[in-house]
Amino acid sequence: MPSTELSSKDGVVIVKLANGYNVGISIIGAHIEVIKENYARVEVPEGGGITTYVEGQGGKLISIVSTGGTIVSKVEYETGAVRPALTADDLIDFVPEIREMGSIEVVDLYRLLSENMTPDHWTSIAKAVWGKLVGGSDGVIVTHGTDTLSYTSSALAFALRNLPMPVVLVGSQRSSDRPSSDSALNLLASAIIALNAPFGEVVVAMHGSISDTYILACRGVKVRKMHSSRRDAFQPVNDIPLAKVVFPDRKLVMISSKYLSRCRREDLILMPNFERKVAIVKAYPGLDPEIIDFLVDRGFKGIVLEGTGLGHVNEACIPSVRRAVEEGVVVVMATQTIFGRVNMNVYTTGRKLLMAGVLPASDMLAETAYVKLSWLLANFNDLSEVKKLFVKNIVYEINEVHEDYIYPRWYHGDRLQ
Repeated sequence: MPSTELSSKDGVVIVKLANGYNVGISIIGAHIEVIKENYARVEVPEGGGITTYVEGQGGKLISIVSTGGTIVSKVEYETGAVRPALTADDLIDFVPEIREMGSIEVVDLYRLLSENMTPDHWTSIAKAVWGKLVGGSDGVIVTHGTDTLSYTSSALAFALRNLPMPVVLVGSQRSSDRPSSDSALNLLASAIIALNAPFGEVVVAMHGSISDTYILACRGVKVRKMHSSRRDAFQPVNDIPLAKVVFPDRKLVMISSKYLSRCRREDLILMPNFERKVAIVKAYPGLDPEIIDFLVDRGFKGIVLEGTGLGHVNEACIPSVRRAVEEGVVVVMATQTIFGRVNMNVYTTGRKLLMAGVLPASDMLAETAYVKLSWLLANFNDLSEVKKLFVKNIVYEINEVHEDYIYPRWYHGDRLQ
């Protein structure tokens, strides 16, 4: 295990035991013999960050773009806090089984806690992933903090089109040096998905239950972190998972037959730009219209209203919304309910908002609507084109068929059907 400040001073090496716990062993005066050297690392120059290479079995190459988060974090033993302190290269030490699938290259792009992610980071990550996709990688994984993981997965889904393989985003709820860590299994499943899944989509791979029985691959534009700390925090919303990896067999099982298939590598499209001047405004009793006016006055180009129910805000806000639209701001409506979709034709308030120029986000998550609007505004200059594309299904961010996914058929208790 990586040494801590205390262990490095005291001449102590920390060893991860098979039961998941760590033990510190003094190496002062000890004789150390190398029994077997499993792999070698070679430094490779890379514009986006330090890249390390790990020789593996077979002829395939797995590229891991590390951006930070708990999956590359460890516990500070002196304080008990978790901080991003591991290099991306250390991930291979935790999951040696990945070398059985192929060689590994690891790009240490960022060491960010995901709450510090910005749209500019999405652009850099998209470009880094694109470089690996066109450069011949057989599988691409992005390690990321869980707090804003669904935002980045949505961003990559729009920025990288016609994917020749899955792009798998993975995080962990518990750091790698805890016995209950989910990082190793999540990362191992990500490699299996990246190499073997038939779809060409951006997905999030995380635990599907609190036990180590399966990992779900959920569509990146349809997944949300639903719990602050559980290992199975990520669940699809208004959708079903694309696939699962079952353990201990390490078997990939497809769940959905509706997915974007892999395309030819030469057909890959990169559109990595995002508009920073987009905001989400959550509806609540007494929402002050001046908040909308403020955003317009500050030059914001897009506003996502996270409305109540079928897509409502209080009527006092409608004049401000109308003014925003008239001044060229694209205003869209998502619902703050977890499941279901916007339908602004049912009640008077919704119809007034439609007449004011608000675009319905259908069953898109508010965060997906935010990312999509940001992406459209940065890549298309014509506002009429932006509005037309916003309501169009591009990467299955909209589920055209209305089904009840609150108690989806694929999920029963702690097992998948």
